Amino acid sequence: MSTRVLICDDSSIARRQLAKALPADWDIQVDYAANGQEALDIITSKPIDVLFLDLNMPVKDGYQTLEALQHVPQAPHVFVVSGDVQPKAVQRVKDLGASEFHKKPIRPEVMRQSLLALNLMVSDETAAPHSIPSDFDLDKFSVSDCLQEVSNVAMGRAASVLADMLNVFIKLPVPSVHILEVSELQMALDYTNRGASFSAVSQGFVGAGVALEALLIFNDASFSDMAKLLGASGSVGNTKEIELLMDVASVLVGPYMDALGKQMDIDFSYGHPALLGQHVKMDSLISAKKAQWKRTLTVEIVYEVENYDICCDLLLLFTEDSVPVLEKRLSYLVED
Repeated sequence: MSTRVLICDDSSIARRQLAKALPADWDIQVDYAANGQEALDIITSKPIDVLFLDLNMPVKDGYQTLEALQHVPQAPHVFVVSGDVQPKAVQRVKDLGASEFHKKPIRPEVMRQSLLALNLMVSDETAAPHSIPSDFDLDKFSVSDCLQEVSNVAMGRAASVLADMLNVFIKLPVPSVHILEVSELQMALDYTNRGASFSAVSQGFVGAGVALEALLIFNDASFSDMAKLLGASGSVGNTKEIELLMDVASVLVGPYMDALGKQMDIDFSYGHPALLGQHVKMDSLISAKKAQWKRTLTVEIVYEVENYDICCDLLLLFTEDSVPVLEKRLSYLVED
C-alpha cells in the first residue's frame, strides 16, 4: 500500500523543491499544505504517514503544529525541513516529537538515507511518478517568490550565528519581499514604528551584475539588553552603542550574504560598513539615501531575541537593474 505523505510549507517553491527531492522509487500519495493549520486539517480528516514540515509559516508555524500533533492519535512521523538551523531550534522540534530535522534545501540522497534509516521507505521500481503541487504554475512565479525562498535559508544561517554568539533563541519571521518606490518604502517602515528612534548601519555589496545595500536597523530600546548579552561593562553611551551595532551587523549581514551568494553562485564584493544614523526617526534613515534609491527590490527580515527586548530589521535594497540578473540566477528554483 502506498505511503501517505504530506508536505507543509508556506512557499510553493519550497513545496515543489521538497517533492522533487523525494525518492522516485518510493510508492507514495502526496498532499500539500501552505501552513500548519492546513496540515492539521488534512491530518485530522484522513490518515497521513509522513509529514514534511517547515517551521517559519503564517497562521500556524511548525512549532505550534508539532505541539498540536501531540494530541492527535496516530500522528504521522514528522520530518522538519527548515532554513532555521539554530541548535535550539533543532532541539525544540526533537523535544516536540519530530523524528528528523534537515536544513533547507534537503538533498535527495540525504532524504533517501533518512527514510531508509527509519524504515519508512521500501524501494518499488514500479512506483508511479510523484505529483507536483497543483498550485504550481511556472508562468506565475516572479523574482520576488524565488528571492523569498533563498532569503529564508540565508536568514536562518545568520540567525544561527547570532544565536550561538549570544546563547539565545532568535525568533524568525517569513521574509517580506516587495518591489517598492522609495516613498512606499518609507510608508511601510514608518507605519508600525511611529514615535520610536533607531540607529542603523549600511553596507554595500556587488557581484555578477547584482548590486544591493544592506541596512541593519536597530531599535534604540534594544541597546540595553544587547549590552548585557554581550557582557559590555559600564554605561552604554553613543560610542558603545555604535560598537554594539557594528558587532551585530557583522554577525547578521556577513553570514546572510554568504548564504545568499552561495545559493545564487555569486561571490559578492563588499564595502566597509558605515553608520547611517543614530537615534533618528525611521524616515530620516530612508531619506539619507533617497537620492540613490528610486525603485527598489526590497527584502525585510525582522529578528527578535526571545525573552529580551531586542529587535532589529535587516533590510536589503537591490537596485532596479539587478532584477533581470536575479531572475536568471534564481531560475533554477523553478526549473524541471
